[in-house]
Amino acid sequence: MDTQKPVIEIDARSGFCHGVVTAIRKAEEELERSEQPLYCLGDIVHNSDEVERLERKGLSTITHDDLRKLSASRVLLRAHGEPPSTYALARERDIEIIDATCPVVLRLQQRIKDTYDNSSPRPQIVIYGKAGHAEVNGLVGQTNGEAIVVENPDQLSRIDFTRDIAFYSQTTMSLQGFAEMVSEITRRLAPGVKFETFDTICRQVANRVDHLREFARRHDVILFVAGAKSSNGKVLYNECRSVNERSHLVSNPADFRREWLEGAESIGICGATSTPRWLMEDVRDTVAASLGLI
Repeated sequence: MDTQKPVIEIDARSGFCHGVVTAIRKAEEELERSEQPLYCLGDIVHNSDEVERLERKGLSTITHDDLRKLSASRVLLRAHGEPPSTYALARERDIEIIDATCPVVLRLQQRIKDTYDNSSPRPQIVIYGKAGHAEVNGLVGQTNGEAIVVENPDQLSRIDFTRDIAFYSQTTMSLQGFAEMVSEITRRLAPGVKFETFDTICRQVANRVDHLREFARRHDVILFVAGAKSSNGKVLYNECRSVNERSHLVSNPADFRREWLEGAESIGICGATSTPRWLMEDVRDTVAASLGLI
């Protein structure tokens, strides 16, 4: 008698967000347009397999130190955005900027800059985010380095609760975490202090949490595909694991282990906003081959 073969499903809503799609499209267009070298300031996406794919096409990843040594070159700015100092350096060095900053991040930069430049008296600008993250560096740069970055309630002691506060968020942070931070700041405020909050979290990213939890519940085993550098990947993987303990984090097909599938009738494959669709498909094909389905 035939046994039921496991079902493998790739989550249709996983993979690149619009900002990453646009940045990669721009990179590919520029590589086609000209044979002049094209550099990207930092990994174009936090996924080493996709970075390597684009490097094979001719995209070279550079650091900020490398940028200072270039002149008369083409440099792509990735979706995370950059501080004003990067643009100033490019002008000095006769560097052509191909700006692929995500529109959501760009609007956030402009809002923070407007608060910093045009508020009187100027409030403390506080950013809920990960210190040192590329997007956060770009946001802090709008304030000449004065913005205060906080990632959790333990870091709120950096704020002066007797002074006005304008509170923003890195676009990929948790909605629940943002609400908790707002609640705790409100609790600590001195009487009469003005506290403005700006929910600047990208809904295309934030709304994936509930969807992924539902997706993870539907399957016996989850393979979550994400690069080691992806902070979004770690967050979303942990969301899957919170509802399905048979969730496994893989960066590519080489990480897959056949024993994970023992007794599984359905296998779900999903990923971060930095995970290319082709990589999830490669993982699916590896799983299918291990099960004798192809």
